[in-house]
Amino acid sequence: MSTVIKVENISKQYRLGDVGTGALSHDLKRWWYKARGKEDPYLQVGETNDRSSKGNSEYVWALKDINFEVKAGEVLGIIGRNGAGKSTLLKILSKTTTPTTGSIKVRGRIASLLEVGTGFHPELTGRENIYLNGAILGMTKREIQKKFDEIVDFSGVERYIDTPVKRYSSGMYVRLAFAVAAHLEPEILIVDEVLAVGDAEFQKKCLGKMKDVSVNEGRTVLFVSHNMAAVKELCTRSILLKNGLINLIGNTNQIVRDYLLTQSVVNSSNDFINDATSRRGFGEVRFTKIVINNGDSFLDPMNVLSIQVNATVKQSISDLYFSLLIKSPESGEQIATTGLIQLADKELKSNSIIEFEASIPANTFRTGLFPTYFWLGRKGEMAEDNYPYDLIDSVYYLNFSTDKSKEEIGYSSELPGAYVNLNYQINNIQIF
Repeated sequence: MSTVIKVENISKQYRLGDVGTGALSHDLKRWWYKARGKEDPYLQVGETNDRSSKGNSEYVWALKDINFEVKAGEVLGIIGRNGAGKSTLLKILSKTTTPTTGSIKVRGRIASLLEVGTGFHPELTGRENIYLNGAILGMTKREIQKKFDEIVDFSGVERYIDTPVKRYSSGMYVRLAFAVAAHLEPEILIVDEVLAVGDAEFQKKCLGKMKDVSVNEGRTVLFVSHNMAAVKELCTRSILLKNGLINLIGNTNQIVRDYLLTQSVVNSSNDFINDATSRRGFGEVRFTKIVINNGDSFLDPMNVLSIQVNATVKQSISDLYFSLLIKSPESGEQIATTGLIQLADKELKSNSIIEFEASIPANTFRTGLFPTYFWLGRKGEMAEDNYPYDLIDSVYYLNFSTDKSKEEIGYSSELPGAYVNLNYQINNIQIF
């Protein structure tokens, strides 16, 4: 197979802090060095993209010395923790930003889905945006018309096709955007986690389409996702990025396994707690510490699971609820939850500190790596009205391992194979 993407020594440097202050002087200094035939002075500084440490330089390498090739018809997975450089790499490949050093050689048209609404004009209708995207890809009006009905049918938004897309929900946006990108025949399709916005049925449909355009149509796909099951299903080869560097490249199954092993509870340190890229919520209350079984690397499914949680109130609130949700190690779908647990039914003033311990009975889990979802918030009248103060999703992994047989363990193989409510106990709630 011929090479369609060749990445040679790509690096991307960003300046941190208030970029406007002193930028002109830096530009003049760069020009002066270049005029004298000397190396850019700012390429000699900068630190590795480790977001868990403060660092001393105002320059950081989001990517550093990236080299790889992609063959025609290949589906390449790109995985790594938040902040590893995945999106920066795809933006460079999509030519929405330029590398600081290095070069990229691309053969063929590229269609990119880097975020919800990429390439769409909000004031235009869905129909008009289909033609706009086709024109950007260099297609004629007749070529787009031939694909139009197929695009609308795949997206499932026919009723709204003549409505301005600014009125679409994020899920409708993604449905139409992916349909356009996949059906307007680009040689290279780049997808960055955006499919997570869609429902489970549509995600499955998209994975099938990406596999089809690769296997049957010989087109190339670059796929970024935190859903390891989807990566394993779709990609034969993957790249693992860590701190802006290529940590591993090769067989997807092996790379996913190595990546997940680094995400076990002992390595999910509380540096993540202070990292805004790993969490969502409105911020009235924030997790400050999560410790699982005293930081054990491997958890015995025959023992009680103990979780110590600390949180700080940033703004006064009237009540507080906690929830723990467990995801499937295969599909990433939600499979077990404690439901909403009330921690306080009174006003909590700013700077209050909450400490408590949750415990899950033994023999609840089978072996494997289970992504977790920690939630603090306010309960609404309906589930969709629940208001998140803070949530941390798929940062901590429960790594259950044992040398005993299923019969010795004594748990049902169905748990937690389907969505169930976890038994739990909350101990030692303290509010300071």
